[in-house]
Amino acid sequence: MNRDEIIRFLIRAKCATYAGKGVETASSRPCSHDLEYREGEMMYLDSFLGGERFAGEEAVWIKGVPYWSMNYAGRVTGAIFSGDFLKEALLRVPFEKPFRGPEEYTNGDYTYRCEVSGDFDWFQGYEVIEYRGGVIYDCYYHGSVIK
Repeated sequence: MNRDEIIRFLIRAKCATYAGKGVETASSRPCSHDLEYREGEMMYLDSFLGGERFAGEEAVWIKGVPYWSMNYAGRVTGAIFSGDFLKEALLRVPFEKPFRGPEEYTNGDYTYRCEVSGDFDWFQGYEVIEYRGGVIYDCYYHGSVIK
C-alpha cells in the first residue's frame, strides 16, 4: 500500500466521521466521543474529550498496526461559534496537507484559516475561525507517521 492510497483513505475517513456528521461509536474511554471508519485492512479512529475545550487524537491502523497519528487541542472563545461551519471547512481537507482544513475558507461572516509546517511524516499546525474578523475558535495540532 503506497502513501497516496493511505492519504486518500484518511481523507475519506475524515469526511465520513466528524466533518461528515458521522455517528459516534462506543466510547473507548470514560466520556470520550469516538468516531470510527474502516475499509479492508485500514482503520481510522477519531477520539476526543470535551466540547467547548477539547483534546483528541486521530489515528490510522493498517492490518492492526498503528501507522499515523495526530493529536489536537482547541477551544471555543466566542458565543457565535458554529460547529457546522467548522465541519464544512474540515470537509475541504487538502490532499497535500491532509490534517485539518484548507489554508482558508470563507462562508458568509465566518472565515477558517489553517497553517501547518512539515509533511505527512512529521507536522504541526494551528487553525482558527473568525467571525467578522474576530477570533472565536482556535486549535493546535501535531502528528506523525508511527515507527
